[in-house]
Amino acid sequence: MQTDYDPRAVEAAAQRYWEENKTFRAVEDPSREKFYCLSMFPYPSGRLHMGHVRNYTIGDVIARYQRMLGKNVLQPMGWDAFGLPAENAAIKQGIPPSQWTKSNIAYMKGQLRQLGFGYDWERELATCDPDYYRWEQWLFTRLMDKGLAYRAKAVVNWDPVDQTVLANEQVIDGKGWRSGAVVEKREIEQWFVRITDYAQELLDALDGLQGWPEQVRTMQRNWIGRSEGVHMDFGIEGSEQRLGIFTTRPDTVMGVTYVAVAAEHPLAREAAEQDPALAAFIDECRRGGVTEAELETMEKKGHRLGRNAVHPVTGESVPMFAANFVLMGYGTGAVMAVPAHDQRDWEFAERYGIPKKQVIASADGSACGIEEGAYVQKGVLRDSGPFDGMTSEQAFDAIAAWLEQHGKGGKRITFRLRDWGVSRQRYWGCPLPVVHRPDGSIRAETDLPVRLPEDVVVDGAGSPLKRMPAFSELPGGETRETDTFDTFFESSWYYARYCAPDCDDAMLDERAKYWLPVDQYIGGVEHAVLHLLYARFFHKLMRDEGLVDNDEPFARLLTQGMVVAETWYRQDADGRKHWFSPAEVEVTRDDKGKMVSAVLASDGEPVLFGGIEKMSKSKNNGVDPEALTARYGADTVRLYTMFTSPPEQSLEWNDEGVEGASRFLKRLWTLATGNRDAIARAPAVGELDLDEATAAARRELHAALKKALFDYERQQFNTVVSGCMTMVNVLYKVDASAAAGGLLREGIGIVLRLLAPIAPHVTHHLWRELGFGDDVLSAGWPAVDEAALASDSIEYVVQVNGKVRAKVQVPADADNAAIEAAALANDNVQRFIEGVTVRKVIVVPGKLVNVVAK
Repeated sequence: MQTDYDPRAVEAAAQRYWEENKTFRAVEDPSREKFYCLSMFPYPSGRLHMGHVRNYTIGDVIARYQRMLGKNVLQPMGWDAFGLPAENAAIKQGIPPSQWTKSNIAYMKGQLRQLGFGYDWERELATCDPDYYRWEQWLFTRLMDKGLAYRAKAVVNWDPVDQTVLANEQVIDGKGWRSGAVVEKREIEQWFVRITDYAQELLDALDGLQGWPEQVRTMQRNWIGRSEGVHMDFGIEGSEQRLGIFTTRPDTVMGVTYVAVAAEHPLAREAAEQDPALAAFIDECRRGGVTEAELETMEKKGHRLGRNAVHPVTGESVPMFAANFVLMGYGTGAVMAVPAHDQRDWEFAERYGIPKKQVIASADGSACGIEEGAYVQKGVLRDSGPFDGMTSEQAFDAIAAWLEQHGKGGKRITFRLRDWGVSRQRYWGCPLPVVHRPDGSIRAETDLPVRLPEDVVVDGAGSPLKRMPAFSELPGGETRETDTFDTFFESSWYYARYCAPDCDDAMLDERAKYWLPVDQYIGGVEHAVLHLLYARFFHKLMRDEGLVDNDEPFARLLTQGMVVAETWYRQDADGRKHWFSPAEVEVTRDDKGKMVSAVLASDGEPVLFGGIEKMSKSKNNGVDPEALTARYGADTVRLYTMFTSPPEQSLEWNDEGVEGASRFLKRLWTLATGNRDAIARAPAVGELDLDEATAAARRELHAALKKALFDYERQQFNTVVSGCMTMVNVLYKVDASAAAGGLLREGIGIVLRLLAPIAPHVTHHLWRELGFGDDVLSAGWPAVDEAALASDSIEYVVQVNGKVRAKVQVPADADNAAIEAAALANDNVQRFIEGVTVRKVIVVPGKLVNVVAK
């Protein structure tokens, strides 16, 4: 057995063993309890970062732990391979996106293997593989048949230079992030999937997801945004048209003094044909924001349409405005405006001199004026005709009934959630399986997959598919759709395909019904809404096709915290910041750890502290996992990421902490190898008559084990590592007796099993070398010996006026009087109560004695 701990050799040998024995190959076995553990798959950007490492280590720890509990575990890995970054990299390097992507996949796969993650690589998939995306194309054709997929016009961010649609986050200060061109709002034909048909089910099912963080469930509830309100139709003067609006405050309808419509609304565009100033305003709005968040912060502007709406109750004329705060894609694209009772409407009315009519008064007679702002509380109706004197709640029902009686509206439930726009005018994505006929009609493609041409050089000027007749032109004058799917389409069902990755005649087969749902899903909270909501929706679509037999994809969700680190910079004369790696900075601290100064090591000149932030290339505060693994070994990296903080909290990087993790593994190695002979010849500890010191050590060992087992159950792996450190400390203190040899054998066996999910290579090696067995993963999970925890005496901490002054041993069966007497008799306690009166002695059974003295 090698004397010195050599992580490189140990890890290579362990990984070779796992590969040769196909240790992590998952096979369906109905006789065993299954456990499907999945971490969100990565985008193949080129290299792993520490966020990846932490995410995948958490997942691997959980998977190995469940395996050691005896469950049939599936833990797969794949690649979220489509997307705009590949196009941008391809433009920069002059190579096809497929070449860049596949090269990155190969490199990152090697990095994952180096870290020892226990994946079933036979199930590996990449979303850019036609054998994968053919099945989402197939499902889309089924949705077309059901009317759940449809084509409609939608307002998008359009980059006139790159000739493509931009996501909201790609618009920076109103300009395209790559081209710098002023972005326009343009209405174009897009493909949608009716996620709104499932809105209520998606909302209701959140209550059953008890294994999800409440924060994520709340975010999804808010995103779905169920509202109970009233729909009503305003008339249009001089027309038979009606203008529908929805409101959650029908009690304020008698205070409507104007109606606002989106700049893209047909009424606004019609009026603009006769009004150049209005046309200019609409053109201005085309370059504005398209999200609710943007509308909240932008200056509210509008323009009269030159025609009026007709109030549905009073019949009075109400002016109509085109307004930049109304979105065509939300609701009906029109809102009733009540300046007296909505602050946004109040500010708009102030700007354009529109009257304000107060129709709600406070129920308790408190101040409710509207001179300085809107009165937005509910209350009692006034100046509201037949509804005067009603409370807001009573008026809700009464006004809804009146509208329904007169054929002008009624109660309605709406959702903030909008149908999912799934088409993108980009190249590197899955082609939509749609064919356009010469007569303008469309049909679903039947010859699947529709393969994306891969030997393509992208130049950034729109999708090259539009310039490829070999792809788009079909016999008989038909043309193929050149849009590709939103990449969320691929990532919304990959977890299911892992269950049947080699099925070539269906999207899924019976194996999916064995493995699904995923028992544990791990990923960042930034995916709380889009990815996780779309995956839930997709699962229900697959359920309704008979492909899966449950309602939700992920039973339990863990959202891991970010990896953060210090940032350092200098600022030049024009205000630009230049960021330096923490490794380049020398920091001086005082004896309390407070920073005194920081200089760049290369020139000795000062640098400024930029705070603790998420590791990123832009702030140059990242740590290269590959370099770290090469220096310390994968187990040290894994151990450090698990020990530093609980999984759901941010991990603040500290190089000294990595050194500490390395020292602990070396210490464990030395303990095990230095006592190999004693362990080999030691009898089972249960067969020995333990002396008092050894029994006390065993008691401490099993107390730490009991807590560690509980911590594994609640996924607090940082305290599991802490418990293992405690056990190693205990084992270092035992003497060289035969009893101690038995305790060492038992204790090291416990530590190796507890650490096996976290530091799998070194524990695998030591388990075999110490003769415990061939594979620690196949060993039984350690169990607490309750008899070992029994003690003839109990140690009590003694406090005097809240401060610890002593520890005393008392018989385990001592009553409170005896415990109090032992505490008060302690010499150190006597010093602190001398000359004062003991007012009270409080005994906390099994733990604490608190003496109150004055």
